[in-house]
Amino acid sequence: MSDNARPRPMTWRQFAATMLPFADSATRELPLPRLLRLALFQVSVGMAAVLLTGTLNRVMIVELGISGWVVALMVALPLVFAPLRALIGFKSDTHRSVLGWRRGPYIWFGSMLQFGGFAIMPFALLILSGDTHGPVIVGHVAAALAFLLVGVGMHTTQTAGLALASDLAPEEARPRVVALLYVMLLAGMLVSSLVIGLLLTDFSALRLIQVIQGAAVVTMALNMVALWKQEIRDPVLTSPEREHPPFAQQWRAFISGGRASRLLVAVGLGAAAFSMQDVLLEPYGAQVLGLSVAATTALTALWSWGTLSGLALAAHRLGEGAEPHRLAGFGAVVGIAAFSFVIFAAPINSTPLFLLGVAGIGFGGGLFAVGTLTAAMALTRDGQSGLALGAWGAVQATAAGVAIALGGALRDVVGELAESGRLGAALSGPATGYGFVYHLEIGLLFAALIAIGPLARHAVDHPPSSSAKFGLAEFPT
Repeated sequence: MSDNARPRPMTWRQFAATMLPFADSATRELPLPRLLRLALFQVSVGMAAVLLTGTLNRVMIVELGISGWVVALMVALPLVFAPLRALIGFKSDTHRSVLGWRRGPYIWFGSMLQFGGFAIMPFALLILSGDTHGPVIVGHVAAALAFLLVGVGMHTTQTAGLALASDLAPEEARPRVVALLYVMLLAGMLVSSLVIGLLLTDFSALRLIQVIQGAAVVTMALNMVALWKQEIRDPVLTSPEREHPPFAQQWRAFISGGRASRLLVAVGLGAAAFSMQDVLLEPYGAQVLGLSVAATTALTALWSWGTLSGLALAAHRLGEGAEPHRLAGFGAVVGIAAFSFVIFAAPINSTPLFLLGVAGIGFGGGLFAVGTLTAAMALTRDGQSGLALGAWGAVQATAAGVAIALGGALRDVVGELAESGRLGAALSGPATGYGFVYHLEIGLLFAALIAIGPLARHAVDHPPSSSAKFGLAEFPT
């Protein structure tokens, strides 16, 4: 055999392109190392989310003895800023700078806000715990400021980061980039929860301070690495002399025709439907099905596995040219079936059916999120990706936060009515309050299908000139 006929050994780059998940998300304009480095901002956002809604939530109530309503108020504060994500995206679209950067300054300022919030948070918590001689009101104000700063920083960083990814990725690669960024967010949450839990095994106030301040440093490091030499300077686009329409005018142009507004309605309904059960599944498994603490703790891992499986199917279907609105609609249908499984698990006392429903909720939610985010990216035009992605994020985050709070309140109210016998003997069990919320979520998913149906039909009747392909070399299981 001649030398020319012999197979050449596989190079490292070829091996990476074949074996690494999301390797086919890379393009000539956005190589894989650069894309993975850019995605690090999602890791920092996932870490902040774990700290705010998981670790600190538990530590403040149990170890520090802070009242539950105070903790709930603190955790909900970041949602106050969520509706402004559309404005943040618009401001990054129209940012004036002689240096030629639009997205970079907002990612940087968002990182600084996260750092500042984490820097003052542990000391505010110490005042709230009563270990100091200062007035408690100072602790309340400082803790509220810390949570708000971290929340504002998360929303700012994520909105500008998604817009930058949309700017850098070619149109045909954007759906694959969406999936990569979504998985990096989940990976950040998973790794952060494990590391933080391990560090706080031997809990002490000093260890808590070290962990939170360490998170501040890691946030700055990740976001600086993610941002380094990513955005291409364009002084003409960011020239102070360049005229930009006001936000109200640009918003009216964005929602004109009804497609964008209908998509945002569907996003809100779907996000609320998939999020209302976030704080209810584990108590439901314990109170209704008698699951142990270890079994209910594993529900989060099962939900995550379902979400990643949903992303795998999204990769396959969009790689075959599937329409993103239809993909989101299929996710809603899966969610309806999953919530039905959870509801029927109570009367027949079936734990396997309940676990199947939990995995299905994650599966359907992953499909719905990727489908609607891909559809939102397709609405961007003339460099205005920040407005579209900011609007998606604002609606999604606000609807999810309101739904989580509403779900807990409805479960308490309906559950109390059921246990007092005012709903009749047939509905006197502990499953009634939970079932009411799950039925409401099914109704919201049907409403989301009604909202997104015409968009899917319009996309089929008016296909885009260049379809966005979505494919993964291999998806991690």
